[in-house]
Amino acid sequence: MTVSKRRANGALAALSVAAFTFVTTEVLPIGLLTVMAEDLGRSDSQIGLLVTGYAAVVVLASIPLTRLTGHIPRRQLLTVTLAVFVAGVLVTAVAANYWVLLAARLAVALTQALFWSVVGSTATGLFPPEVRGRAIARFAVGASLSPVIGVPIGTWIGQQAGWRVAFLVMAAVGLATCVAVAALVPTFAPADGGAARGTAPDARRYAILVVACAIGVAGSLTAYTYVTPFLLDVSGFTPAALGPLLLVCGVAGVAGTLMVGPFLDRSPWGALVVPLTVSVVALLALYTLGGTKAAAVTASALTLMAYAAFAAAVQNRTLQVAPGSTDLAGAGSGTAFNLGIAAGSLLGGGLIQTEGVRSVALAGAGLAAAALALLLAEPRLTRSARSGPGAGALAREPVVELGPRG
Repeated sequence: MTVSKRRANGALAALSVAAFTFVTTEVLPIGLLTVMAEDLGRSDSQIGLLVTGYAAVVVLASIPLTRLTGHIPRRQLLTVTLAVFVAGVLVTAVAANYWVLLAARLAVALTQALFWSVVGSTATGLFPPEVRGRAIARFAVGASLSPVIGVPIGTWIGQQAGWRVAFLVMAAVGLATCVAVAALVPTFAPADGGAARGTAPDARRYAILVVACAIGVAGSLTAYTYVTPFLLDVSGFTPAALGPLLLVCGVAGVAGTLMVGPFLDRSPWGALVVPLTVSVVALLALYTLGGTKAAAVTASALTLMAYAAFAAAVQNRTLQVAPGSTDLAGAGSGTAFNLGIAAGSLLGGGLIQTEGVRSVALAGAGLAAAALALLLAEPRLTRSARSGPGAGALAREPVVELGPRG
């Protein structure tokens, strides 16, 4: 498949905006948690279920939907996926009660399950192998901009005009993105994409990646899903300060994506380990020093910085070590990612009911530490792996270059 540089860059930008739209819509209830809870007469943990249930659908649907749609050309598949997303968000905005809202959220989650399974190989397949790590980093900026632009602005809109208006805005953004994807993404069959197969297939490393991803993401989301009540109840901030605080965290997330970019090809293992290390330290600091405003903001920002860097590193690593189809491997890692989101938000919701909101930071640190320990053990666990070409070299050194130099 040959695509002009201009069209490839345009398609990458459109897909990055689509990622921004999906991530913002998924996590917007976090910023609007207290507003939605009051309007719908529900508890904070019940509104948190809008995130948990959403992630659970992605977990269950990613692999089946990827198999079912594996023969559909990418432009058509992504365009229809975004169109259904827009319809679901519109229903979310006009839902008459909590249960209609929950059903609409779960329908939107189906579109996200499919989008994240195929978008990585679609985006990077437009570029030659030597620049795919950089393409992943550029694509990931869209998702990392969500906490910077999407969630803070959505939170502000929700506070000023109502949470329903915030979701109407996201539907409009989704519609514009759908048109851009239809115009810019080239039509090609999945097998014709340049990133249809992993560049260094290794089934054992892929399995470790999937498990570490689920545990590490659960650690971050155990705490971050309930960052709003944490900042209000533990740190003592006022509701009016939430928008600017989420903006600070979002800027940190973009910084994390940009910082990890240069290492995605050169040191893919290190690009996973370092963010998890930062997560452990930041979440422990949030637990011990969360009552101090400056410390709470710093620790929250570092948590999101590490989360964004880790997300980009997981997606990049998946495209390298996928033992077969990168779409199915992406569905597997996407399932793990959203399993972590679901488990983390569910665990956090239970903890704030029994142990108090401060406990979510300690639990998150413990999970992040477990994921870090697994990745640190990877060299020993995979020393004898012989899963495909280059597997021996991979087993000897986890921080070698898995892709060509840029």
